[in-house]
Amino acid sequence: MGKVLCFGELLLRLPPANAGEWLRMNQMPVFVGGAELNVATALANWNIPSKYCTALPDNIISKDIRDYLEQKHIDTSPFIYGGERIGLYYLKEGADMKSEENVFDRKYSSFSTLSTGVVDWDKILTDVSWFHFSAIAPAVSESAAALCAEALEAASKKNITISIDLNYRSLLWKYGKQPKELMPDLVKYCHVIMGNIWSANTLLDIPVDSNIHQNAIQENYLQHATKSAEHLFERFTKCEWVANTFRFDADANNVEYYAALNTKKEQVVSPIFQIRTVVDKVGSGDCFMAGLIYGIISKHPAKQVISFAAAAAFGKLQEKGDATHNSVAQIQNILEHHQ
Repeated sequence: MGKVLCFGELLLRLPPANAGEWLRMNQMPVFVGGAELNVATALANWNIPSKYCTALPDNIISKDIRDYLEQKHIDTSPFIYGGERIGLYYLKEGADMKSEENVFDRKYSSFSTLSTGVVDWDKILTDVSWFHFSAIAPAVSESAAALCAEALEAASKKNITISIDLNYRSLLWKYGKQPKELMPDLVKYCHVIMGNIWSANTLLDIPVDSNIHQNAIQENYLQHATKSAEHLFERFTKCEWVANTFRFDADANNVEYYAALNTKKEQVVSPIFQIRTVVDKVGSGDCFMAGLIYGIISKHPAKQVISFAAAAAFGKLQEKGDATHNSVAQIQNILEHHQ
């Protein structure tokens, strides 16, 4: 088995304590993350050989980050050093990534300014059997979108399995292009598409019923997931798996979660997970994506793939930080309690 290469922007998350307490205490935690890095971290934790490709400035902070990730058994040899800075974002612990309180500070980051024609993709992809990226990467800047296209073309030529997480951030896409203009030309390379019916609509113009919440029962959502998957299979002929997640937050600490996996032959559904104590919502979707990759690489049955991925994401809601620390055994234990 080759390595899984995750490609995207590394970010440092600084979660300020409520009511300005971080100022009075003169301290703020720092979490190393980014959607694709969170996937790589989870896979490495589950003993799947993982590489991570990003761009960082050539300074002592980047070297500390590299050493930290190497200790987590992530291959950082694809790092590209150059540019001016590491991207930051500020989000309170427990808040959702889509929260209006989220503050991105990533303009002119090393990743956002990296040009095409610089990365030696042939060298980086030598020992890779799976390439993963997310819709955040092309949303950062026009040059980052071009770099994604360059990477995908190189990976496709090597017959590498390609996956994408259709995560949409309204605070990004600020360089004059709409997602629907760029994303289809990237997704056409993908064998695995993960997201939800709403992100597929926003990023790829896949139809979605705007009134679906009026009869908010699981059966309706799952039927819509199948319709959405059918559109994706028809439009993107390389696609073999479509995963849709459904998370409903009654309030900050009352969450219902489940997921569906569609192939061209069937739909399988995870158990329903419910939680009343959310520690940190950041990285839950990334953990799901990692679980999906883990199950498919391990050649598990489709039902087992989607159930493990959903259990992994659910477990992440109860962990502090951007990436999961749960082992495969711990996730399987979570799953057993929700069968």
